Amino acid sequence: MFRTVAELVAQAEENNISLAEVMIQQEMDIYDLSRQDIIDRMDRNLTVMEEAVERGLSGVESHSGLTGGDAVLLQHYMKNSQPLSGPLLLDAVSKAVATNEVNAAMGVVCATPTAGSAGCVPGALFAVKEKLNPTREEMINFLFTSGAFGFVVANNAFISGAAGGCQAEVGSAAAMASAAVVEMAQGTPEQSAHAFAITLKNMLGLVCDPVAGLVEVPCVKRNATGAANAIVSADMALAGVKSKIPCDEVIGAMYRIGKQMPTALKETAEGGLAATPTGKALAAQLFNKQGGSVSGEG
Repeated sequence: MFRTVAELVAQAEENNISLAEVMIQQEMDIYDLSRQDIIDRMDRNLTVMEEAVERGLSGVESHSGLTGGDAVLLQHYMKNSQPLSGPLLLDAVSKAVATNEVNAAMGVVCATPTAGSAGCVPGALFAVKEKLNPTREEMINFLFTSGAFGFVVANNAFISGAAGGCQAEVGSAAAMASAAVVEMAQGTPEQSAHAFAITLKNMLGLVCDPVAGLVEVPCVKRNATGAANAIVSADMALAGVKSKIPCDEVIGAMYRIGKQMPTALKETAEGGLAATPTGKALAAQLFNKQGGSVSGEG
């Protein structure tokens, strides 16, 4: 059993196995299931992600009307222009947006680690898929690697916006994706840890301030930039760039920041963007339209 990133990396290195394999073995022990059962479970999660991305890229709109259609706009822009950020990066962004637009439209997504942050992992995965051409097994392993890092965060900090702000949701999700991208690109376990740390460091202090209490604005676009952060940080780690602050210490810092963050900035819709004139106006419009209060959770 590992509880820290240091222990996760050590087990992979000492046994000469992948981070994904460490997680698979731990899942087998925890749930007392066969290897095939554990893999089949994750395969189903992968299918849910695939379907969500596909549906989002075909165009969806939320019931509130606050979000929808941006994934389509991004794909159209990619095909008809020359994106400044490059096709792979923007593809990750568009697929992260697609997933979260499906979530906002009350569709089925795979929480990674929450519904409100469900776009980062599939966004990164299905973008690098176009470049690395992984097998189905390698894509499933991507999710196990993501899950291994998410397991550490969940057991040492928090993964919900209500508990620790959006740094705990999209920050954790983006970092999980970055670590998995590194492993899929044949990086070392240590490089995956550095990618995770670099990603999360750059999202520390991110507040959770959903307009009208719905997981739409700014949540969908935060997943977009989270996926981009994941890809860039993975490249940095693969290039040999290291985080000066160890991964577990970054997670600890995120936890302490979340504890210090005021309640108004933790999914209550009482501060941040939710408290702007436009944010309040949108909430009032939705309230009047629905004839009652509106709320949501990540």
